[in-house]
Amino acid sequence: MGSPGSSNSATAQRLGLSDPIFTGGPTEFDVIKTRELEKFLADVGLYESQEEAIKREEVLGRLDQIVKIWVKNISRAKGFNEQLVQEANAKIFTFGSYRLGVHGPGADIDTLCVGPRHATRDEDFFGQLYKMLAEMPEIQELHPVPDAHVPVLKFKFSGVSIDLLYANVALWAIPEDLDVSQDSILENVDEQTVLSLNGCRVTDQILCLVPNIQNFCTTLRCMRFWAKRRGVYSDVTGFLGGIDWALLVARICQLYPNALPSMLVSRFFRVYNLWRWPNPVMLCPIQEGSLGLPVWDPRKKFQDRQHLMPIITPAYPCMNSSYNVSTSTLRVMMDEFQRGNEICESMEKNKAGWMTLFEPFPFFEAYRNYLQIDIEAENDDDLRKWKGWIESRIRQLTLKIERDTKSMLQCHPHPGEFSDKSRPFHYCYFMGLRRKAGTNAQEGEQFDIRLTVEEFKHSVFMYHSWSRGMLIHVCHVRRKNIPLFVFPGGIRPPQPTKVAGETLSTAKTKRSSGSPDAAMNGKKIKLDEVDSGTNSRGPQCHAVETDHAGLPVETRANEQFEADVENISNNAICPENISCRDQEVEGSVRCSPPAGPSSSSSLSLSAGEEKQLNTEQPSGPFVSCHHSPLKELDDLENDAGLTNQVHDFGGTMKVGPVQSLTAKEEGGIAEAGKGVGSSSKFLQNGGLEELEPIELTAPISNVASTSTSVAPMKPLIRLNFTSLTKATGQ
Repeated sequence: MGSPGSSNSATAQRLGLSDPIFTGGPTEFDVIKTRELEKFLADVGLYESQEEAIKREEVLGRLDQIVKIWVKNISRAKGFNEQLVQEANAKIFTFGSYRLGVHGPGADIDTLCVGPRHATRDEDFFGQLYKMLAEMPEIQELHPVPDAHVPVLKFKFSGVSIDLLYANVALWAIPEDLDVSQDSILENVDEQTVLSLNGCRVTDQILCLVPNIQNFCTTLRCMRFWAKRRGVYSDVTGFLGGIDWALLVARICQLYPNALPSMLVSRFFRVYNLWRWPNPVMLCPIQEGSLGLPVWDPRKKFQDRQHLMPIITPAYPCMNSSYNVSTSTLRVMMDEFQRGNEICESMEKNKAGWMTLFEPFPFFEAYRNYLQIDIEAENDDDLRKWKGWIESRIRQLTLKIERDTKSMLQCHPHPGEFSDKSRPFHYCYFMGLRRKAGTNAQEGEQFDIRLTVEEFKHSVFMYHSWSRGMLIHVCHVRRKNIPLFVFPGGIRPPQPTKVAGETLSTAKTKRSSGSPDAAMNGKKIKLDEVDSGTNSRGPQCHAVETDHAGLPVETRANEQFEADVENISNNAICPENISCRDQEVEGSVRCSPPAGPSSSSSLSLSAGEEKQLNTEQPSGPFVSCHHSPLKELDDLENDAGLTNQVHDFGGTMKVGPVQSLTAKEEGGIAEAGKGVGSSSKFLQNGGLEELEPIELTAPISNVASTSTSVAPMKPLIRLNFTSLTKATGQ
């Protein structure tokens, strides 16, 4: 447990964009709850053994020796004299969860090889080093990914998973004491080297910007575990990755510099349950830098204005690490922040325990309709490549569905894959489907996404390494028809299910006061504050509208919190120290204009705690972001030889046991704002909407692979919405 007095208030005020919310020390209750949390994390096996820790250190030492031998061999082959060959050097750095000290048993180690300018990436790193590793018996599952956004070599070294990046900097020799945190390391290097160096630079900067590293690490370990259990830990599918969770936790540590992990976890949910996305989360001001590298700037860059949940890295060049988040996945995460906040409030009243917070999300019980994506290949090597490519494209399916349905149909991709043990070389993915909360289902209204699915499949088959036998099939499946292999033990759980310790019907009753109608009526509700002692630094708080989800929050009277939140919100500084709330900027950082009073403040909590903010309508992501063109949808690789290699396969699937994930059933975030499509109206009766399959055509047949023209695509899926009230006769 971190010592509560390891950071003083003077130091705390220098960290982050604003003063801390609360600088008081921990209470006896905090100490007890932190001990319980640490015991829980240990009991669920989040800490590696001493033997495994030693083995990782040995592997890293051996890997460092290998790259040093490699770079000397490269130098000699390029005609350097023997003296320069002996001076040639390369060095291994770690970053990510291992560098932060929050990795668990069996986790990957993110590593970076820094080499000299004459050791190239394509010819030497993915050429000669790859050959060296391939000949070593202790190296298994060696898989180069040179075309990734950040090129990487993936392999297992004596059973330890390694992701190895490469950066060839503008130096002829790499000193052993090289400091990659200096901006000068970025001079005269290509974009891929900047991206590769960014992992180490960001990790080191985070550790410099938190007031207590031990408390930060414990809290981050907890939040990573929570995110995995709740199914929101996956940047590739549109949720958040490890660096995103680290940045979010680090910001809470800045706001509560002397808090223990139990309080930091509670405040994490309270802050981000109220945060006004797309206002950015930043640990420090964005600096333009002296090297002219592009930084995140929604004032100047159209693409940056489309980001829905910006989380900005602190090291130059500052970037948005969460650009994959979509309207649908943001909705899922906001639901989860709300749930976490409610459970933490119950724990403060001794009405819940840590186990409740970490309950897995029952993904296959949360929705009535799903898309099922099956893939297969002819051998293990092809399947590994095909799987990696498909996973990188699933997010595109979410974006295409949002685009073609004007965001009225929202998707919840499951972050993991399933496999039927009786079917070799096969994987299965699922995506939950639901109507956007707060919209009125018109009689006979349909969401025909067959052509959308065909467009997605067409883009998938543009894979440059496609080979015969790589197949994909997408179909619509009802909840009652979900194959049994996805459930633990192959047993379908009974209905009704429980979410966060309560039945879905109970949860709906509990939240009835926060219905979409309540949000539309503009009821003013005060937000609660729990902290007991805070410094009054600002004006008195005023009453506010309901929060993002249209839910009332219990008032506990901390007027200081409002002023602090407003202060923190105003300190989300853009480049050149221009506030993102400035008039010239506000329109560019929001996806759509607010329907009610402007509230572009980036809501962080303050000393007193929940400030009364006007959250009459959700900010950008919940309004009309579907009108914004998405550049990623057109980011397809051109390969005429593969455009016609479209195949489908059918078949029933059975799958091995897998852990279910997180969940709120289909209650939703209140929709109250302008900019929604003209055909959309708010629910008047509060009834749930159900997707009805009305037509499933047979999969398209194999297409001739010789012609460069694309055969007409046959639609596959059409989804129809019918009122559940009508369907049940109630």
